[in-house]
Amino acid sequence: MATGSVPRQLNIGFGNPFKDLLSGLVVAFAMIPEAIAFSGIAGVDPQVGLFGAFLLSITIAFVGGRSAMITSATGSTALLMTGLVATGEARGPGLGLTYLLVAGVVTGILQILWGWMRLAYQMRFVPLGVLSGFVNALALLIFQAQLPELGINLHFGETQAAGHGHAVILSGVQLPIIWGLVLLGLVIIYGLPRLTRLVPSQLVAIVVLTAISMVFNLAENFGIPTVSGLGDLPTGLPVPSWPFGSPEDMKVPFSLETLGIVLPTALAISLVGLMETFLTQDILDDRTDSNSNKNVEARGQGIANIVSSLFGGMAGCALVGQSVMNIDNGGRTRLSTLFSGISLLTMILVARPWLQQIPMAALVAVMISIAVSTADVAGLKRIRSIPKSDTAVMLMTFAVTMLTTPHNLALGVIAGVALAGILFSRKVAKVIRVEAVDVTPNLRRYVVTGQLFFVSKIYFMQGFDVHDHPSQITIDMSAAHIWDQSGVGALNQLIRKLQKGGSQVEVVGLNKESLDLFERIGSQPAGEHG
Repeated sequence: MATGSVPRQLNIGFGNPFKDLLSGLVVAFAMIPEAIAFSGIAGVDPQVGLFGAFLLSITIAFVGGRSAMITSATGSTALLMTGLVATGEARGPGLGLTYLLVAGVVTGILQILWGWMRLAYQMRFVPLGVLSGFVNALALLIFQAQLPELGINLHFGETQAAGHGHAVILSGVQLPIIWGLVLLGLVIIYGLPRLTRLVPSQLVAIVVLTAISMVFNLAENFGIPTVSGLGDLPTGLPVPSWPFGSPEDMKVPFSLETLGIVLPTALAISLVGLMETFLTQDILDDRTDSNSNKNVEARGQGIANIVSSLFGGMAGCALVGQSVMNIDNGGRTRLSTLFSGISLLTMILVARPWLQQIPMAALVAVMISIAVSTADVAGLKRIRSIPKSDTAVMLMTFAVTMLTTPHNLALGVIAGVALAGILFSRKVAKVIRVEAVDVTPNLRRYVVTGQLFFVSKIYFMQGFDVHDHPSQITIDMSAAHIWDQSGVGALNQLIRKLQKGGSQVEVVGLNKESLDLFERIGSQPAGEHG
């Protein structure tokens, strides 16, 4: 073992306990507003997001594959939950949350399966264009979800804001107050870091705006919406609850119908959550000069989501911002993650009366800042210099996400990866070359160079003159490789055409893999020599 690797492992494993505890405390402060805001996006009570943040942090500290990474309720997963919650509420009051909890359990099972199937290795092939389109769509959706709180209704007269668990109806006198609070919050969020970074600027913005709201009694005098309007806050520790049972008890039946309702959402959350988690994992690995196991992390995320859902919390994934904050503040071990969850629940229970009075404008300011930090601004600035294929992939991912109803980040990612695969195949297809050499008037030699598969077969066929038939034709495949059934079929089709014209065809130079492929498929070119 290299001597240089030992200190790095010890640093990650044993760290500074004081720094871990302090960093976990700071991160907990930053998690509170986001957990409440993401609950609003999903359309459930704040306690669902807060319980989720607590339970996910506690569980992942023991079963995760990456030390010091923070897992909580997130915007990407919350946005995928809105449709399911609405569907559940349409089937019966209170069933939206129950279906959401069932989806969380299914999400966890799928993520454990993805970890067992080593899906992390496949995630390495997701191109940057897809990631850029993903985060840009996520940023726009988070920002769009805040517009109803600002009195901007994009749903043309609907009083229920999409993705919110409460109706947003603002009068003329409320709008300037809310806009003023939001602007003040943004000034604090972006201005305070220029002076100090000892405390999270988002937390300071919430404290200042809440103090202003309480001093001037804005909720009573002007009806300014507060967190209390979103729903219940926790009054005690989360307790386990089985989501299956009678609808009268606000539970759902354990049936294939229930699985059919929750599976699309669970599948989307499992894939999108892992994508964001792996992205966060890569960032932390780079910042700490260490390695971590993504497949272990996938299984850990699955276990954490199952635990959270069975105790009444939202499913989630790793948070980029809070994870980086934890590392920057000195958090290096699982202790920082564990203490962030413990601190979070302690503060929720102790500060419940004050949390209820947080104006929604404060959360809007926080979520707008999150949307801005989520967007791939650097990628957008380079859009003229990056390859057009990457731009097309980014736009495809973004467009599919925004045009689906409800907005589906998973479909956007799938569409982007599919387009990237098609564009890449077209590029690879053109690298195959066929050169013809007339050795004698009766002998023509074709030299094939490159990869022969389902896309390049067209360019392969175009390299041969099937209308001119010398008595002997040799096809030299020494510098070529056949990858699939389409490549085998193209070569066989070419041989048949040339033989039909009267030429004697010989194929030489096929490598072992290509020969094995011919044997498995049951075809053998005429006159072949290894």
